[in-house]
Order: sequence, then C-alpha cells, then structure tokens
Amino acid sequence: MRLRNIWMSALGLTLSVAVTACGGGQESSSSAPEPAGSGAPAAGGGRVDAATAGSIMGMVTLDGTAPSNEPIRMNADPVCVKQNTGAQSQETFVVGAGGNTLGNVFVYVKDGLGNYTYDAPTGSVTLDQHGCRYRPHVFGIRVGQQLEILNSDPTLHNVHATPANNTEFNNGQPIQGMKMTHEFTSPEVMLPFKCDVHGWMNAYVGVMDHPYFAVTAEDGKFELPGLPPGTYTIEAWHERLGTMTQSVTIGASESGEADFTFQAPGA
Repeated sequence: MRLRNIWMSALGLTLSVAVTACGGGQESSSSAPEPAGSGAPAAGGGRVDAATAGSIMGMVTLDGTAPSNEPIRMNADPVCVKQNTGAQSQETFVVGAGGNTLGNVFVYVKDGLGNYTYDAPTGSVTLDQHGCRYRPHVFGIRVGQQLEILNSDPTLHNVHATPANNTEFNNGQPIQGMKMTHEFTSPEVMLPFKCDVHGWMNAYVGVMDHPYFAVTAEDGKFELPGLPPGTYTIEAWHERLGTMTQSVTIGASESGEADFTFQAPGA
C-alpha cells in the first residue's frame, strides 16, 4: 500500500510539471471568466432586412512571384517528425495553381455598418493542433462565440494567445484529446496564437462583432453576404503583406465587388 501511494504521488507530480512546462495551469477552461451575456446581440439596433440585403464579393490576387515559405524543422520532437512526411514549410504564402491568387487572407467589413443588431453566434469554432500545426492557420470568430481548442497530437502542446484588446491566456495540453474552450470579449484584427513548445506553430484569428467576414482559399475568392444597403470600407489582411482597404457602395438587393491586389515582396 505504501508503494502504491508513492507511485500515485509521483504520477501526480509528473502531470503537474508537464502542464506547467506548457505555461498554463488550466486544462479545459479559459484563463479568466467572461462577462455574462457576452455573446448576446447588442441592444438598441435595428435588424438587417433580408429582403433588401445584398452582398460584396471579390478576389485577392498577388502581383509578382510569391516568396518560398520558410522551411520548418521538427527534429526537436520525434512525434512531430513521425506525423509528417516530406519537407514542411510555413503557410505564409498560399497561392493558387497559377501563382497569382492568394489564400489565407482575412477579409471583413471594417466600417459602415452603423448600429445593427445581429443574432447571437451559434455553434463553436475549432482550432486543432494536428500534425504539430495549428489548423486552420487563419480563421474568424464572433465576439462571445465559443472557441474549442483541441490537441489531436500525442505530444505536449500549449496554446498561447497574445492579444492586444482581449485577455491573454497560455494553457498547456500535454495529453492527446485534451480540449479547452475560450470566448473573446472584444473585436480584434488580428489576434495571434503561438506554441511555446514548438516555435514554428502559429495561427491568427479575426474576432468580429458582426458576421461579415471571410478567409480566402487558394483561389483568392471571398463573399460577404447579407449586407444591408450602404457604403462600406472593406479591409483585406495578410500576415506578411499587411492590409488594403477600399470603399464599396451597394443598393437594395445589389451585389458589389471588391478586388484586392497585393504586391509580392521585391516585385
């Protein structure tokens, strides 16, 4: 019995050290309690009339040749090496087959919405740690919407959010299958994540107080549907190339266009 008690104590100490090494002492909760009702729509605004709503769509392109993405060396963690085949690189420049359409660009309505009330966000958004990478690399979420952070790898990870407007958190997930949830309370474009264990892991989230945002795929296309008539400032954000904005006006049930062309470094 005495030997069993010693073994159980040692096991508890080992798990405690593993979580601390990741920088976080909480396994499955956000770092601070969020205000009640943070996901509820703002009071006092009118609702968008679906019968007269329009949309803004467009494409993000790259003028010039995309630089090669920085290579990733995972030798420090044999688990990461085993879970990946072939050479690995960052996802900074994701381009289409022709090399001139740009993915991983966050596009959103920056200004012009006025005072509207939106339904509270439903469902959750998942940030997965899989293959020793954050997936997705760029994504969007609503204020008050639940972010589920999952460790799908059989190795130690941690999720370190370094926001400017929201609460920083740094939570360890030493065991495969561990989950935690978090809700952001303030809009922020863009909020970065990193892993202090695996320095190559990074991701970005746009936290919005409205539903008008999108992330481009390799074809560079995006659409912001359900917009009321008005004049809007649309911003496109890229992690290396910065931001571009343009003004678009749409009438009732109209579709507007907003195309962005970023200059490739050295072009």
